[in-house]
Amino acid sequence: MPVIGFHNSHEQVHPSELLTAVQHAEEVGFTAAMCSDHLTPWNPRQGESGFAWSWLGAAMATTSLPFGAVNAPGQRYHPVIVAQAVATLGAMFPGRFWVALGSGEAMNEHVTGQKWLRKDLRDARLRECVDVIRALLAGEEVSHDGLVTVERAKIYTLPDIQPALIAPAVSVATARNGADWADGLVTINQPHDKLREMIAAYRDAGGRGKLVLQVHVSWDPDPDRALGIAHDQWRSNVFPPPLCWDLDSPEAFEQASAHVAPEDVTGAVRVSADLGQHTAWLQEYLELGFEEIYLHHVGKEQRPFLDAFGEHVLPQLGVTAPAPVAAVDPPGPAENLRPHVDPVPAP
Repeated sequence: MPVIGFHNSHEQVHPSELLTAVQHAEEVGFTAAMCSDHLTPWNPRQGESGFAWSWLGAAMATTSLPFGAVNAPGQRYHPVIVAQAVATLGAMFPGRFWVALGSGEAMNEHVTGQKWLRKDLRDARLRECVDVIRALLAGEEVSHDGLVTVERAKIYTLPDIQPALIAPAVSVATARNGADWADGLVTINQPHDKLREMIAAYRDAGGRGKLVLQVHVSWDPDPDRALGIAHDQWRSNVFPPPLCWDLDSPEAFEQASAHVAPEDVTGAVRVSADLGQHTAWLQEYLELGFEEIYLHHVGKEQRPFLDAFGEHVLPQLGVTAPAPVAAVDPPGPAENLRPHVDPVPAP
């Protein structure tokens, strides 16, 4: 039976409103939640940038839902800080937190003043960060010199249940590359053939754990308004890599999307006023093998969407609560699993 969760978009909705929304999502039948982690919105009309890690503490304390977050360690976030944040949420809310670790976008990362690296170097930096984070979550004291630098770091408050570290991917190559370190795969709605290819690449390369899908939707009883919401809020998000990685401001995305027509958005957002159609689309994704689906209504108003899907869509899908969220295999000694990380010898 599937897990259907609610995605909380910090780029679009004030954190206080998002907190109310996720509480309501649990009330109407959603069984999990996840959130973005942005410094800036995708375009000026979205207009928000709440800090995900502050919000997660409040959201997890006031619901019983398991949560995931998307994070990019290595530039704006030092991996030791990410490890401490993951460990604390895991310690406070055992079995209820996972994090997807990606290579990031310039729009969020350029503020450090560091050079925006080529994608291959960003991927290498991410892998170093994953190794550092896993070592720290295993209780190791770690030093590391590479694309990131760590000097005698140790996390003292550790979770009893190791949170899952998930690989986020929008391409087949990234899905394949994440297979050797990740506890699962998360991607976004794309053509079915592309999703099948990504799943196969991940599994064939040895990828373990759950398959997670974030689905962008736009629903309103008025079909013209449903399309208008998608075009207003999400037309800046129709661009494939590398453009979406490399544009560095909401204004740049706004300029790039100036000529995107409303019908062009339907490739990135599932737009319909028909709740039966939304149900059918979600069923197709489940049949592809995704075990958890997180719905992101791209409008700024969340409650009508939550009420409609809670009453008419979730009951048709046999929604269930997820199992406890945990790493596939608890990390072992850093020297065995993380050859790029040098644990500090005991004195």
